[in-house]
Amino acid sequence: MPSRQRSFRLFRIVGIDVYLHWWWFLVALYEIQRRSEYSSMVWNVAEYLALFAIVLTHEFGHALACRQVGGQANRIMLWPLGGVAYVNPPERAGAQLWSIAAGPLVNVALIPVLAGALYAARVAGLPSASPDAYQLLHSVLYIDIGLLLFNLLPVYPLDGGQILRSLLWFVLGRGRSLMVATVIGLIGVVAMVALAVYSRSIWTALIAGYMLMNCWSGLRYSLQLMKLDKLSRRQEYSCPACGAHPPAGPVWTCDQCTEKFDPFATASQCPTCGVVHANTMCVDCRRMSPMAAWSGRTVAVPPPLMPSAAVSASES
Repeated sequence: MPSRQRSFRLFRIVGIDVYLHWWWFLVALYEIQRRSEYSSMVWNVAEYLALFAIVLTHEFGHALACRQVGGQANRIMLWPLGGVAYVNPPERAGAQLWSIAAGPLVNVALIPVLAGALYAARVAGLPSASPDAYQLLHSVLYIDIGLLLFNLLPVYPLDGGQILRSLLWFVLGRGRSLMVATVIGLIGVVAMVALAVYSRSIWTALIAGYMLMNCWSGLRYSLQLMKLDKLSRRQEYSCPACGAHPPAGPVWTCDQCTEKFDPFATASQCPTCGVVHANTMCVDCRRMSPMAAWSGRTVAVPPPLMPSAAVSASES
């Protein structure tokens, strides 16, 4: 994922911060200068900005849908390869599906709007009055369609691959569905690399590299999820954020000594270093909550031997 450290905030809408990565300017300068479909560079700039306006609208579709199902979404990053909405929907197949599908649905909704504008411009005689303006409308329509078709490819981590994963989740569960989606994604990466070599396209190669990194991390995470799915759950506790029951086993890592342990079996105290953890991360929704909030009764917490900390779910 692009880093926020090398970006700056553009604006904030409905509680969602929009950031722009500094690499965007370098790539924009290169892409704008190499275009030759217009009589003036101004139209090149307008087309490039329109491209990212569509991308931004697409990402807002993801973010707002995620919030609609009770998830967290407060940041969008624009960078040379497009946009990334940092969303954290609830760990439910339906919630994941809607959060992902809402992005492409925005592109679908834009098609009749842009097509209607293009038709009205043609009727009004814009092709002869202002060929550049008409070409811009034409290009923006096909940019939207192109982005839609590309994103719907069933290749993880594209929207199509994540939609496939969400659909498989209903049948295979969250761990196995992610594994199947990432394996298919790796096959897609091979195809993208072949296309990059054939077309000698640096951008296709960069997209293939981005997909490869996400597929690899997704594959590793799927193995973790499959291990978690096999563990029994402690029915007497439930996450105050999502309601999920914590697994019974050493799947949390102490922030002080990095040893794995089960805070629900030791009254939140690390048996290795003795630190008492005031907060615990849910392995399902990844949110931190006070230990006492995990059940309807008070959790017996021994006096801390060291300053309190927060225990995180293990990533290994």
